[in-house]
Amino acid sequence: MNILIISAHPDDIEINCAGTSAKMIKRGDVVTLCNLCSGDKGHMTIDPPELAKIRAKESDASSKLIGAKRLPPISSDLELYHQDKATRDKVTDIIRTVKPDLIITHHLDDYMPDHIAVSKLVFDASFCASLPHYKTEITGTVPICPIYYMDNLGGFNFEPTEYVDITDEIETKLMMLSCHQSQLSWMKEHDKIDFSETVKAFSKMRGLQAGIAYAEGFIQMRGWGRMATKRLLP
Repeated sequence: MNILIISAHPDDIEINCAGTSAKMIKRGDVVTLCNLCSGDKGHMTIDPPELAKIRAKESDASSKLIGAKRLPPISSDLELYHQDKATRDKVTDIIRTVKPDLIITHHLDDYMPDHIAVSKLVFDASFCASLPHYKTEITGTVPICPIYYMDNLGGFNFEPTEYVDITDEIETKLMMLSCHQSQLSWMKEHDKIDFSETVKAFSKMRGLQAGIAYAEGFIQMRGWGRMATKRLLP
């Protein structure tokens, strides 16, 4: 399958979906990762232009660990608005370019504005991408495809409808996360947590729910044209 995973910031996929991404590539899927925001405001002292370059390098390093493609961001942090047509068109072009069979993105009920904006943009753009008379820079259409929402940090108001066993991928997940050193230091300074331990503990909690060692949780978006007759997650 052709999988598109769209997040807000450079480390969001690693936090919530890295194990699943690695497992998809193991089964032969083509996986494209895309964070729409550059991550340029997530540090206590590094200026945004410099930080954006650092986080791009960290994202590339993480993607290479599993052989995933990575697309560049389209916005600075906290400057992404789902009501903006120009931004929706850019996301539509991403979807028309990748032609995914499945999209994974943020859930609508999340803890920060960029995540919520991305969730809304992906839903809107994935429909727009199917319409021949919705004109953007990329011509052509793609079918409406299933959307799965990945977990949020802490799992608040998120009850998974499906779990992915990432027991064999937990070390890969942590290695991918460790590529984001600028973010790990930000979380220590801004949120007073050891982020690697936090992410590992949360994966263990989802694993406990599913009766395995480590897991990632997802909610299937249920709607007309979005359903499938077989399991799509690995």
